[in-house]
Amino acid sequence: MKKRLAVVTIFLLLVLVFPAQAAQVKFGNASVHDPSILEDNGTYYIYGSHMQAAKSADLQDWKLFSKLDKCTLQPNYGGEFKEALTFAETGTFWAPDVIKLSDGRYYMYYCCCEGSKPLAALGLAVADSPEGPFENVRILLRSGEPGYDATKLPNCIDPCVFYDADGRLWMVYGSYSGGIFLLQLDAETGLILEGQEPYGIHLLGGNHSCIEAPYMAYNEATGYYYLFLSYGGLGVNDGYNMRVCRSKNVEGPYEDAQGHSMLDCACQPGNFWNNDDIAPYGVKLMGGYQFAPLEGENSPKASVVRSPGHNSVWHDGATDRWFLIHHTRFAPRDDRYIVQTRQMWFNDYGWPCVAPTRYVTDDKFPADAAYQPFGTFKVLSHGQDVNTVEHVSVPLEFHEDFTVSGDMNGAFESDGEGRLNVTLDGVEYRGFCSVGYDSDQDEFVSTFTAMSRDGQTLWGVRATGQD
Repeated sequence: MKKRLAVVTIFLLLVLVFPAQAAQVKFGNASVHDPSILEDNGTYYIYGSHMQAAKSADLQDWKLFSKLDKCTLQPNYGGEFKEALTFAETGTFWAPDVIKLSDGRYYMYYCCCEGSKPLAALGLAVADSPEGPFENVRILLRSGEPGYDATKLPNCIDPCVFYDADGRLWMVYGSYSGGIFLLQLDAETGLILEGQEPYGIHLLGGNHSCIEAPYMAYNEATGYYYLFLSYGGLGVNDGYNMRVCRSKNVEGPYEDAQGHSMLDCACQPGNFWNNDDIAPYGVKLMGGYQFAPLEGENSPKASVVRSPGHNSVWHDGATDRWFLIHHTRFAPRDDRYIVQTRQMWFNDYGWPCVAPTRYVTDDKFPADAAYQPFGTFKVLSHGQDVNTVEHVSVPLEFHEDFTVSGDMNGAFESDGEGRLNVTLDGVEYRGFCSVGYDSDQDEFVSTFTAMSRDGQTLWGVRATGQD
């Protein structure tokens, strides 16, 4: 870190006086549950449950182009996927994943499951266009057949297909039941390579622990494979929250920031669906939250985010930017949901830190936008729990002598280039500061995201109406 005097000089030169009028950034909101992202020729596609799909040119403005009652991904889905739907005793499609392989075609890994029992079929379909129509190839995996032990074997849903650092193709998948599993695929055909255990390598979970939605991302800069997960139930009151663990080896073992082996992350035998057994494991990136409005701020509009989860990840190699894409619900709006995109950075400890505000494209920012380090910040800790009720921010004062006071006390410093360290009540958090768009207050504001060495996530949003 540079000398604090130098930091003060940098910031005073760059301070942005935020406009008092409403900024009115518009988001193209799409209802795509369990969004899995694909980029193709400058267009971003997200695919989700119920044959929902949307596309965007900028990760901000999403337009829905497929849903179950107007399914362009496969207009005759009932006939095309009859075998999987019949086996799973359902008409429901859950979280698919689409990847473009070396032949230039688009491979959709789809799954059908009724939901009340782990009876599922995971299959492969192929199309010449990312918008379909996708034609069925075959079922790859089934769960729930005679002899199936649901406490040890995966429910065959939630696939994520990815390349490792050596160009090998893999599929991570699974939900609840026996946990999350990994299988190697044939990079030419997209089918499962022979010679593996029937369901592959067990990575974590078991005994019906509430863990699902695995998504794998490799970061060349850190040398780690990051396995993103969602814990808890997906309903608005059920505590869905996003976590991550990592490994230097794609096959594991995976660990969290506290050094816990994720192989130990499971419900105790007979203690099914008990979130207390799994809550200590995995780095919690975000759960339900609210930035409580302060005096003079827009209280009626202040949103209460509930059950954010089932994310995918996109890395823009040209700009070296990382993005997290997920769906979320809001209290008290029952189970309606939308997709949100957030920028993500990797901190000094090598863990991803997610922005507390939605991603806004560069051209929407005021020309003189810069981070203002001093003043009142609404600060939020996400904790380690599977929280069914939102965590709420507290106001803290960030003073010009680089101390912090309020419900927590401490100090902060920055290198003037985006990295920020905050110490509160003796705990150090390392992360990043930036300007973000506060949708509740309709203004651009200073924000930060940081994480402690043991994986506790801290967010801050500067209150509006300050000089």
